[in-house]
Amino acid sequence: MEIRTRLVNYMKELGDKDLCVAFSGGVDSSVILRAACEAAAANGKKVYAVTFETKLHPKADLPQAQKVAKEAGAIHHVIYVNELDNEEMLNNPVNRCYLCKKYLFQNLLTFAAEKGIDTIMEGNNADDLLIYRPGTQAVKELGVLSPLAELGITKAQVREIAADMGLSCASRPSSPCLATRLPYGTPISFELLARVDAGEQWLKEQGFPIVRLRVHGDILRIEIEKERFSDFIAMADKITAKMKELGFVYITLDAEGFRSGSMDVHIVK
Repeated sequence: MEIRTRLVNYMKELGDKDLCVAFSGGVDSSVILRAACEAAAANGKKVYAVTFETKLHPKADLPQAQKVAKEAGAIHHVIYVNELDNEEMLNNPVNRCYLCKKYLFQNLLTFAAEKGIDTIMEGNNADDLLIYRPGTQAVKELGVLSPLAELGITKAQVREIAADMGLSCASRPSSPCLATRLPYGTPISFELLARVDAGEQWLKEQGFPIVRLRVHGDILRIEIEKERFSDFIAMADKITAKMKELGFVYITLDAEGFRSGSMDVHIVK
């Protein structure tokens, strides 16, 4: 596979040294990790897969990251952080992702320095450069490498590489920060985000693998794939009851269906 070969060659060019990968357990960072581990194994070097355990990410992410890191042969390390120690983030500003990424990766750089590692990588792909992702700027400023983006590898191609590598996460849906479920300027509440996370995990268990619960005050706007609408309607009473049990007031199904970044519609890029 030509695109996988490009990634392999990229890793070889990093030289004979230990590496560090910011690792969520999602398909992008998993592909980076596997390629890094394969290159390091040839040189007898180590690869550290570093996962952030935070209050702003779904709880299901950490077990997934532990599983895939073990499959890849990496040394898994967890950094426990509270992004909201940064008071600027409390009101969910439009540059929240920049502030968050900078805070997280500064912690990662400290860890890498302690291990004597000067090459840190993360999983942004080429498609991420085409949408509103202020965190990308923080990554660049801190000197973190983004192999997939640098090589022009798209999300679809990442999934092809993951399948070719036999990764268990090849078809796993993206799992972004829970703060993306709130409009910019809405104060971030851990209690609210915990309810959002619980609601999304429950809906996934009911057969809706791609789901976002967007909260607009008393209104809960549910995004799922359009082809799942009939299933949703058939379960509407059950879903409504569960969402109300979680404390949501008005339960709605978004007629446009799931789309990444729907909270960014008012952002001037």
